[in-house]
Amino acid sequence: MPIYEYICEKCGSHIEVMQKVGDAPLKRCQKCRGKLEKIISRTSFQLKGSGWYMTDYSKPSTASEGKTEKKPEIAPKSDVASKTSEK
Repeated sequence: MPIYEYICEKCGSHIEVMQKVGDAPLKRCQKCRGKLEKIISRTSFQLKGSGWYMTDYSKPSTASEGKTEKKPEIAPKSDVASKTSEK
């Protein structure tokens, strides 16, 4: 059963309640009878272990992926011709 969190709009108290999914949400604070609001909280559910996503569902990587090669810079032909004619 999931744990639901509520906060009272009147007194600000924070309440955690274990309820079935089909149960009706709580409406009133037990301390002050103020209106309760269900809040969204983080879950402790984590996907751990080797192989999760990287090997199970991802596309196979290629050898050139992630590697960047710089091509040598080639001078324009006009610059090369003018340098050789100056000598």
